[in-house]
Amino acid sequence: MLEKNQRYKSIVSALLDAALLFAAFLLANYLRFNYVRFFEPGGAGPALDVARDPRNMAAGAVTSLLLVLGYWVAGIYSNSRLRGLSERCTRIAVINGGGILVFVFILYLMHLDDYSRVVLGLFYGLGTAAVVTKRLIRRWYDRARRRRGLGLRHILLVGGGKSAALYLRALEHNPYYGFVVDGYLAPMEEPGLGVPYLGDYVRLDTCLESPAIDEVVVALEAEEISLLPRTFAACDKHGTRITMVPFYSDYLPARPTIDVLDECKLINVRQTPFDNLLNAALKRTLDIVGSLILIVLTSPVMLATAIGVKLSSPGPVIFKQERIGLNKRPFMMYKFRSMRVNAKEETGWSTERDPRKTRFGSLIRKFSLDELPQFFNVLKGDMSLVGPRPEVPYHVEHFKEEIPRYLVRQQVRPGCTGWAQIHGLRGDTDIAERIRYDIWYIENWTVALDIKIIFRTVFGGKMINNEKLQ
Repeated sequence: MLEKNQRYKSIVSALLDAALLFAAFLLANYLRFNYVRFFEPGGAGPALDVARDPRNMAAGAVTSLLLVLGYWVAGIYSNSRLRGLSERCTRIAVINGGGILVFVFILYLMHLDDYSRVVLGLFYGLGTAAVVTKRLIRRWYDRARRRRGLGLRHILLVGGGKSAALYLRALEHNPYYGFVVDGYLAPMEEPGLGVPYLGDYVRLDTCLESPAIDEVVVALEAEEISLLPRTFAACDKHGTRITMVPFYSDYLPARPTIDVLDECKLINVRQTPFDNLLNAALKRTLDIVGSLILIVLTSPVMLATAIGVKLSSPGPVIFKQERIGLNKRPFMMYKFRSMRVNAKEETGWSTERDPRKTRFGSLIRKFSLDELPQFFNVLKGDMSLVGPRPEVPYHVEHFKEEIPRYLVRQQVRPGCTGWAQIHGLRGDTDIAERIRYDIWYIENWTVALDIKIIFRTVFGGKMINNEKLQ
């Protein structure tokens, strides 16, 4: 049965978060002045006097409440079961970081200037850990209840075609959300759906009279769209919540947004996270800082590689090849030359046993050392550390006619490594599958995802393994 009084539960959850944050604040002060008092210049001195000031406790309490208010505005307490735990935890970590700045500002207004930086760090770490741990425990508890058949959300599915099958398949892959389809309505019984057939659409009113139905999921096909007003009217009459599976979902991004123009609603079909200026600025900042650090760290390796390339065969040390980047703009991508100069540089694919490779070229390709000059492409702004691999113009013109949504990947900067590459889709592999991974990355980008890809690239395999012929 659907859990009732969700709003009250959200309020209780918010109050518990505020209590946990304030407890973390008190614990941070206790640890700082009892166990790590010598970690800061000046020891406990003036900072201890500030910690004992009642205004410090008031500032901690106010900051805890403001953080919870930030969680509420950010949708942390939304009753949607479909918002993942990782997304909520990421938002909590970001909001807590801003909360530390608010805390410092409150101390400044109260003229408590000599404050311990260790307390701030401990407050952030302990507070974030506390509220995240609470959610981990809650998720474990909820899943345990749902395995026992408690706290389930009962669904009536309206539709029996492709969209309905897509929805049922998604539920099958994600059973821990606690959705149970009690049955579906359709003109005729569709074999293979795996849920009870309840009859034609005319039985909608009868089915909605059952108190067991918590939500209606409308999964009508394009030719059935005329039934939509009657379906909505029936649900509104019975006060039943409605969710839609649009028949054009194949064309929608992972997180579509809606604009309102007067009374007209506009769905942004090709919007990406990078259309947000803050996201774009953050990713570019990470690229600049990351590429500078990597250039400095790998400069001795690049120098040794350059000498080896020069001595291994006649030709330039740096191989330059035109690739297609952001917004379909061409740029010259840099690599250490690993092959003899040849006539198929613009269109050919390389293989593991390519006879055009030099011995030294085979060595540097094995460890992806030939890719190191691409950090300069990142610094210039032609590429990103993480993103879809850039293609040569020949293949862009060829694949855009054959692969649906191929050019969606041109809405972001190409990368030195990417989501497809860490899943083994590098070199001469299925291009359609690679594009599917690239588009998933574009639509679901987060800073945490970039860090994960970089980590797996460094510790889990090669950087790219040279998918194109030089």
